[in-house]
Amino acid sequence: MRMLDAARSTLLLVDFQARLMPAISGAAAAIANAQRLAAAAHLLGVPILATEQNPAGLGGTVDELAGRADTTVAKTSFDASAGTGLTGLLSPDRASIVVAGWEAHVCVLQTALGLAAKGFAPVIVQDAVASRRPESKAGALQRLAHHRIEIVTTEMVVFEWLRDCTHPAFREALALVKDGPREAIGFLRRG
Repeated sequence: MRMLDAARSTLLLVDFQARLMPAISGAAAAIANAQRLAAAAHLLGVPILATEQNPAGLGGTVDELAGRADTTVAKTSFDASAGTGLTGLLSPDRASIVVAGWEAHVCVLQTALGLAAKGFAPVIVQDAVASRRPESKAGALQRLAHHRIEIVTTEMVVFEWLRDCTHPAFREALALVKDGPREAIGFLRRG
């Protein structure tokens, strides 16, 4: 695989739902990194899609990420690429699908495998995915890597999307990484 390119990427936020949050190990850190990714995507023109697993039962997206996606798709299948209309929203020109979400070992894993089978290149952001138990997340990351799905970090994504410190959005993107999403989003609004 090559480096991520903002012009060829889509950010996918998988099932960051409020009712799941209390049970997720590392939920706050995953949300904070997903916020960074969403803010960077917005800054750099990367489309953002989100999914919600059985929203009637599990509720909507957490407040921190609500409204960040261009489109949110409700689903019942654990694999978001199976029968939900998600793949119809994805462009072959943006085949790198940067994935963050819950639960790493169920919906994130199955979605990534499904996307790969459909010819997309899913990339899992390890510090923006979580599961109820840390060992489930670790097992998912190991299995995904075994299937040659790239595992990256939030900072890797942001800096690969930027490519160069002379990028016009470098200062704002750097604020996302250094200061965190709340401070950087305020900076972006003032900017």
